[in-house]
Amino acid sequence: MTDSKDMKIAILLSGGVDSSLALQLLKGQGYEDVTAFYIKIWLEDELAFLGECPWETDLRYARAVCRKLDVPLQVISLQKEYYDRVVAHALRELRAGRTPSPDILCNQRIKFGAFFDKIDARFDKVASGHYARIIQENGKYWLKRAPDPVKDQTYFLSYLNQRQLSRALFPIGHLTKKEVRQLAHEYDLPTKDRPDSQGICFLGRIKYAEFVKANLGEQPGPIVDVQTGQVIGRHRGYWFYTIGQRQGLKLSGGPWYVVHKNPEKNIVYVTHREYIPAYYRKELVVTDVNWISGIPGKRRLWVKLRHGPQMQPCRITLRENGDVLLQLAEGDKGAAPGQYAVFYDGDICLGGGVIALLK
Repeated sequence: MTDSKDMKIAILLSGGVDSSLALQLLKGQGYEDVTAFYIKIWLEDELAFLGECPWETDLRYARAVCRKLDVPLQVISLQKEYYDRVVAHALRELRAGRTPSPDILCNQRIKFGAFFDKIDARFDKVASGHYARIIQENGKYWLKRAPDPVKDQTYFLSYLNQRQLSRALFPIGHLTKKEVRQLAHEYDLPTKDRPDSQGICFLGRIKYAEFVKANLGEQPGPIVDVQTGQVIGRHRGYWFYTIGQRQGLKLSGGPWYVVHKNPEKNIVYVTHREYIPAYYRKELVVTDVNWISGIPGKRRLWVKLRHGPQMQPCRITLRENGDVLLQLAEGDKGAAPGQYAVFYDGDICLGGGVIALLK
């Protein structure tokens, strides 16, 4: 095994506190040949009219960190790759009435995909500021949850494969967010007090709805009470709404929840809170499943249907075509086609797939 001092390490530096501390810890662990990379995926030409580009500020912080730690920084543009492999997919999904998760594809196709291709074999490992852990056992790499249940990012890393995990390093994966902040202050990093970024990585400070409007426009249509069939309001376009949503409907007498969409007729169906228990989904069909370390032997697992600390017990049934019939112990009112179901066995993230059908 190559000694850490001889390894060539590429680290993805975003200008935030997490990746900055990851770089600091790498230096402290004896990695001497480290190069930082700032990936430019911000679509400033396409989205400049929506707001100020944040990437210049991020890059300024990244440069300040590299100066302090005496690490070279390179800026690498993956804007075309990001649009082709992530943004275009998200827009197709929205137009089809589905609910995409661009950050999962960003990690698989860009940070640990197109970036891998760009640097090729010049570097032994690629490090990042993700909250996740990697362990090697029985000849395989396993993705393990971070101890901070709120910040854990294994959901967003669930589409990585063995090759990608074998080259990845997550230096802060064993820490909580509070510990990251404390260490950043102890090391006096320039990013120690920077607020966490919010939202999808290519949007920066732009609101998701504004991005959707800029690309898909508005298409007003009726909001229908699914119980009565009555039109009780108007919407801006079905692609602005997702199953389980209750905010932004502007309906009186609520709360109301979105329970169905008809893209062909541009109708958004809602139900009142008193009826929502009937719309909890207990069975889902999951397709395009990525098993990170191989198909699990267990059939009783845990599942996340979205990023965050919430997960619930489930049972999976494997189909001959590779799909999974997912049976939820508690059900979920917000499960939507296009979202990802990510499976866990204790702290191990087994992988996940796309929700295709709701039963």
